[in-house]
Amino acid sequence: MPAKNFHVRQAAVSALHAWAQGHDYAESLIERHAQRRKLSSPDRGLLQAILFGVLRHRRLIDHWISKLRDGKLDPETRDVLRVGLCQLLILGLPDHAAVNETVEAGKANVRNLINAVLRRATTSRKRLLDDIGDLTPAVVHSHPDWLYNRWKAAFGKANTLALMEWNNQPAETFFRRNPLATAPASTGVPPTLPGTPVANAPEFFKLEGHLPTALLAAGAIYIQDPATRHAVELLDPQPGERILDACAAPGGKAFLIAAALGSAATLVCTDSNEKRLPRLRQNLERLNAAEATIAVHDWTQPAPPAWHNSFDGILLDVPCSNTGVIRRRVDVRWRLQAPDIDALVRTQRLILENALPCLKPGGRIVYSTCSLEPAENLGQIEAFLAAHPELTLQATRDALPFRDHTDGAFAARVGAQSSRL
Repeated sequence: MPAKNFHVRQAAVSALHAWAQGHDYAESLIERHAQRRKLSSPDRGLLQAILFGVLRHRRLIDHWISKLRDGKLDPETRDVLRVGLCQLLILGLPDHAAVNETVEAGKANVRNLINAVLRRATTSRKRLLDDIGDLTPAVVHSHPDWLYNRWKAAFGKANTLALMEWNNQPAETFFRRNPLATAPASTGVPPTLPGTPVANAPEFFKLEGHLPTALLAAGAIYIQDPATRHAVELLDPQPGERILDACAAPGGKAFLIAAALGSAATLVCTDSNEKRLPRLRQNLERLNAAEATIAVHDWTQPAPPAWHNSFDGILLDVPCSNTGVIRRRVDVRWRLQAPDIDALVRTQRLILENALPCLKPGGRIVYSTCSLEPAENLGQIEAFLAAHPELTLQATRDALPFRDHTDGAFAARVGAQSSRL
């Protein structure tokens, strides 16, 4: 008879296999496999801990496999061993559960092999952990060599080590109170918020305890990292201004803009993917920002003439490498390749050029990313300004995880006049 939590380990192995095919992100795989197997909330949490643990520590786990097993392994057996070793050496789960229930997730003809390797890991645990000090930093912290070397050149070795350590920690959850939400009609009193205020980030809180699903459903709060505020604070939307959020889905920064404006009546939100618009619309409706105009537009293409000279402020939260949010998007480090950054830089420049004609005289553009890469951030803005001497750099902000203990972010405000900030 299968072990009690066999289906959780099997779900983790299946999710890893699906992830390796490149069709899905880790976050969506958690939800899909949890629903497919009708997992309870604790089992869903275990599935997430295992899958995220394997992806965060994949390179180190593969090193351990090479020490425990001579010879080749088929991909599925390797994934089963990754699941088992993650539980034993990363998560610290009880040996009997990590071994017995993981063995059941393998095919019958390799269960003896899986059992032998995992039991060898339990007896060799101290040696395997002690030997970590002899490994290179990129292996210890499970990052690609090219990314480690890139960050070391940009930030120095000590900061890069701190960054990689940060990326491998479970992400904290933050939320922002919604000033557009109304108090419950029965009391007229705003709800008590289940979190502690974040210093220097008004209306942001760090979640304490369970996710407040009722407050989320009512639109009283929105899950959001404090780093997201930098771009909107630089944009400084004023009531009555017409604002464009050009890459708006799923709506987090659009919500911040609407809150600053006092409503979404003069806010235009676009996204290049029409399939993302329903979620954008639903989020804004729930957050009392349903008045926003929503349209599909790919900003690598010229803007419609009707939008030319139309906006006081434009937010370009452009597609980027996501290297500032690897703590949350645990598989970014394995999907991203160095040439991808060069391709993203070209896309970002197209978006900047095509948005510029839509700016009113005296207006401002805020360009933002959740990237740590200089080429996507200040380097991009400097190249753009060199081609447009009529514009000036008015202000920049950045957030570095190893310094600010938030998601990584960059924002720059450009315009033809001095900033009010």
